[in-house]
Amino acid sequence: QVHLVESGGGLVQAGGSLRLSCAASGRTLTNYNMGWFRQAPGKERELVGAIYRSGDSTYYADSVKGRLTVARDNAKNTVYLQMNNLKPEDTAIYYCAADPTVWITRSYAYWGQGTQVTVSS
Repeated sequence: QVHLVESGGGLVQAGGSLRLSCAASGRTLTNYNMGWFRQAPGKERELVGAIYRSGDSTYYADSVKGRLTVARDNAKNTVYLQMNNLKPEDTAIYYCAADPTVWITRSYAYWGQGTQVTVSS
């Protein structure tokens, strides 16, 4: 079992920046792909960014490309989502997820509890 705990969410003005953290326990993350998802009220959960097990490949949804960056620090067993130039439409609950196999999909095996990000206009 991989336990994931997000932190860093909060309220930010449009155009501002925020960094989300996802700390893992129970397993090391070296053998896990990591994804960041978000879900706004009334909308489906969407994958916004992901990083491969090796850390040498990343994926970003078109809506966030150039503004959000996924990074991992295996020494700290932590992944990050750096969010820049935030927009009101980025408002959502953000989740981190881990999976030993899947990457660009919604079928990740392990999920954090989520952290709220609210962007005011």
